[in-house]
Amino acid sequence: MYNIKNSKELASLINYTNLNNMISENEMKDFLEKAKELNFNSVVISPTYVPLAKEILSDTNIKIGSVVGFPLGFEDTESKVKASEELIKNGADEIEVVMNLSHLKDEKYSLLENEIGQIKKTIGDKVLKVIIETKALEDYEKANAAKVAEKGGADYVKNSTGFVAPNHIFENVNDINIIQKYAPKIKIEMYGGINEYKFANQVLTGGADKIASDQGYEIVKRYKELRENTQVKPKPITLTKKD
Repeated sequence: MYNIKNSKELASLINYTNLNNMISENEMKDFLEKAKELNFNSVVISPTYVPLAKEILSDTNIKIGSVVGFPLGFEDTESKVKASEELIKNGADEIEVVMNLSHLKDEKYSLLENEIGQIKKTIGDKVLKVIIETKALEDYEKANAAKVAEKGGADYVKNSTGFVAPNHIFENVNDINIIQKYAPKIKIEMYGGINEYKFANQVLTGGADKIASDQGYEIVKRYKELRENTQVKPKPITLTKKD
């Protein structure tokens, strides 16, 4: 299993996610305060709340991620490029763009590679993740999607929007193995259904670089309770034999 030393390290591997399209500003503030409390690697939020996150998280190292073409990915390239540019201006550090699966199904790889390349050029040294929705794809399509993402210059492949996600660890590991084989240089983020520590640990053990979870706070708090808040009083040890 993945050797996680403490809750701080666990939080550094989680992108704490809230893409609820009906969340109020006060609810988002609560979410961001929870993110601050445990110091996650990043938050993943809707474009609406990127400026608010920039303000609330300004005194932390937590990165701000947001989505483009979410959740269906069928906007044209120009729209995706402009949306990415606006998110960076508003304070985002990471862009998650949904791949156009119609183009993937039609094997229009040059169009996909060009789109990813244009977005990466626009956002520069900010992180670009390409969401490929593996649950909706055949294995060969997953391989081709990963190859296109890597060729286009993306930093990560992400397996799911969260709307349709692998529901078993073996599906997750299969997806990771395919991406690693056909796009060995790209990093992998897994999302969808990762709502407790055991599953999170299994996915990391399977080869994911990061996990995203709506339950990130609960995962880390539970882990912290189990590992760090259990008070065990050690028995005294003597090194000499008693008569």
